[in-house]
Amino acid sequence: MNTVNSAEPAGKPTYGDSEFVVVANRLPVDRDTSDNDAEWRTSPGGLVTAVAPVMKAHAGAWIGWTGVADVDFDPFTIDGMHLIPVTLSSEDVLRYYEGFSNATLWPLYHDVIVTPEYHRKWWEAYVRVNKRFAARVAEVAAEGATVWVHDYQLQLVPQLVRQRRPDLAIGFFNHIPFPPYELFAQLPWRDQILQGLLGADLIGFQRPADAANFRRAVRGRLNYMTKGSTVSVPSSDSLPAHIVRAEAFPISIDTPFLEELAQDPKIIERAEQIRREVGNPKVIMLGVDRMDYTKGIRHRLKAFGELLAEKKLKVEDVVLIQIATPSRERLEQYKIIRHDVELAVGRINGEQADVGDIAVYYLHHSYPRDEMTAFFLAADVMLVTALRDGMNLVAKEYVACRTDEDGVLVLSEFTGAAEQLRGAVLVNPHDIADLKAGIVDAVHMDAKTKRRRMRQMRKKVASDTVSVWSQRFLTELRAIRTHPDDVTRGEPVVADPIDEEASEIVPTSLETAAATEAAEAAPTMADAPATTEAAPTPEAAVPETAEAPDREAAETAPTAETPADADPKAAGVAPPVASASTSGPTVPLGASAPADPTSGTESRASFSTVSATSPSASPRSFDA
Repeated sequence: MNTVNSAEPAGKPTYGDSEFVVVANRLPVDRDTSDNDAEWRTSPGGLVTAVAPVMKAHAGAWIGWTGVADVDFDPFTIDGMHLIPVTLSSEDVLRYYEGFSNATLWPLYHDVIVTPEYHRKWWEAYVRVNKRFAARVAEVAAEGATVWVHDYQLQLVPQLVRQRRPDLAIGFFNHIPFPPYELFAQLPWRDQILQGLLGADLIGFQRPADAANFRRAVRGRLNYMTKGSTVSVPSSDSLPAHIVRAEAFPISIDTPFLEELAQDPKIIERAEQIRREVGNPKVIMLGVDRMDYTKGIRHRLKAFGELLAEKKLKVEDVVLIQIATPSRERLEQYKIIRHDVELAVGRINGEQADVGDIAVYYLHHSYPRDEMTAFFLAADVMLVTALRDGMNLVAKEYVACRTDEDGVLVLSEFTGAAEQLRGAVLVNPHDIADLKAGIVDAVHMDAKTKRRRMRQMRKKVASDTVSVWSQRFLTELRAIRTHPDDVTRGEPVVADPIDEEASEIVPTSLETAAATEAAEAAPTMADAPATTEAAPTPEAAVPETAEAPDREAAETAPTAETPADADPKAAGVAPPVASASTSGPTVPLGASAPADPTSGTESRASFSTVSATSPSASPRSFDA
């Protein structure tokens, strides 16, 4: 088995003072250098809202990178949060962050919308940086502390921390999708990633399908037994066997804060001003995305352009405001998506607009929270057309801001949010005809139906806030450490029957794993995404017809052999280890708050399913 040299410290571990430790790629701050004296400013976000109260109450610490390369910073405190910087060199940023995290893992975990690149030097940098983060955790965590690791950049950290500090309660949350086994198996370092994650006591995913994909990978690659949401990790040379739970904890937003902003008279006036600035059209459609190939911006623009050309929408009546914030602009695929989006905007405005009637308002920069709230209030139709997204919080933010119960959400069925916001107009963005039909339905929806659907979605985001999410995860983590043999605590967010009868299944190849998946259980609404996830049509090749790619056929395609050049033996992760301690963390946490179920799915009569042959994937990139 390939291993990572854990560089375990000699002798007994030393303990820090932090009872609760958050570990993420970035610290929740930005360095403001506008004045002569640079200073730190907090960058508010959902994760900060979720964990800040616990950090402040229980001597917490947040470990992460500052966003500034090649500079060492001492720990500091801001807004009551103790922040511990991890230094990254320019080479680390290039190889660990831009390389392995965002040119290998990101496309692989998002259904291979673009081709992942596999390079040994990137993997070695990923291992090196994950070790650096783990070392900081081991230094600052108090004995028996709770550690919460976040996202795909740090998937090795749980096991690396477990090797040094088996006394800790370790949780991991994956904010992006976890791919189907057939796709994940392409990764040369697949086993090391799985072992790294299994160092945690609790692994959280956005959707039940993501958790099921992970458990299938564990069975298929490591031959570990799974039952329901649990994984039985066997003993290693030095530590006993342990149980890991892998289940869905859908993340949410700070609903009360957004509702307060949406009722601010100044923001309401700004929303009215935005409508005037774009000519007071009958309908404003809004897209808010990072400039990313996973977001379906090109598909959205294509659908809108065709509707204008076909006169199903009139440019004097309907405008689209597309906000695309800059993202990862040094990466080639992100340069391509920006070029394609700007070309499409220019073509639509050149062909469909007129003097005084602009079809698409394109804004390539970010906005403060107040301004974004005003855009949400100004928009009659919100377009969220991601080709694959772990959750998509923009959809939830739009709903939270619509305290007037007006507005329509057009939402991709390939987002985690689609499983919760059933009042949305659900569309398949790969099917341009279906996307166009969804937009037309949204534009012409009557007021009564709008209110009913929006009221249903608002009930969901009101009950499932980001604070409820964090409380539920941390409560479950504590319960696992206190009662490791209890596997029936709490209520699941969504039923996940795929693995309930698969406790003895240990497939050892892609073929047996696929057979197992088919035999485990009949698919339900919650499981459907897991059985259809595979490489969709790359966004760069938006279909010229209404036909959608056949994802089900593509899913069964054989995976590529691991190339010799990728050399998975160049680096690895040590065998999984277990905690010798069964004591719970010292952080007192609240009771678990199960999600409030929503009513039935809203469907459109015009929803269509069209099949076509998926184009072949381009060759993957490897080291020379």
